[in-house]
Amino acid sequence: MRMRKKKNCPARMERCSKVWVREPQLHKGSWAKLFQNDNPIHIEIGCGKGDFVVGMAKLHPDINFIAIEKVEDVIVMAMEKTVEAGLDNVLFMDMDAERIEEFFEYGEIERIYLNFSDPWKKNKQAKRRLTHKRFLDRYKKVLKNGDYIWFKTDNKALFEFSLNSFCAEDYKLSNITFDLHNSGFEGNVMTEYEKRFCQLGMPIYRLEATYPGDRA
Repeated sequence: MRMRKKKNCPARMERCSKVWVREPQLHKGSWAKLFQNDNPIHIEIGCGKGDFVVGMAKLHPDINFIAIEKVEDVIVMAMEKTVEAGLDNVLFMDMDAERIEEFFEYGEIERIYLNFSDPWKKNKQAKRRLTHKRFLDRYKKVLKNGDYIWFKTDNKALFEFSLNSFCAEDYKLSNITFDLHNSGFEGNVMTEYEKRFCQLGMPIYRLEATYPGDRA
């Protein structure tokens, strides 16, 4: 479903300028300076309306979060939530994840969150999935040995594809569950999509993948 255009989106984004990084490539290797601390940096690729990243930032003030979203009409809502909450450990960039290597140096990111990514259901669209080898190779450029990717989805086919994809790239998998909300996992922060799926009684699939440490 196509997102409806938000009224006055450019002006609304301007009002959130303190959390909006317009030229992230200029901060490659110096994100700590931008955050004004040396706290670990976690990124969410495809932050949607921001429920997850805002919730995580509130729970973990000692972690810096960077949210990536390429749809301005979506990211503006996440930015507004962050500003309203008065958070100083969240920044946003309206960019495509394919450019991640332009924004971060090797080892600059401690964790990547992939939450309810587009499943791109057709086989010919597989390369666009954020857990395809094409993207996993990009993540290896910014993670270091022992760093994590946390992945959640409601789509069983995408989850199975992702399991195979991570294994093929020698990631070490842990905390795999086919029903997150009945798994006993603690500390889960739900996205707006997840809340909806939970109300419908749909299972949520989740895994943690540890980067093996070999630079691609």
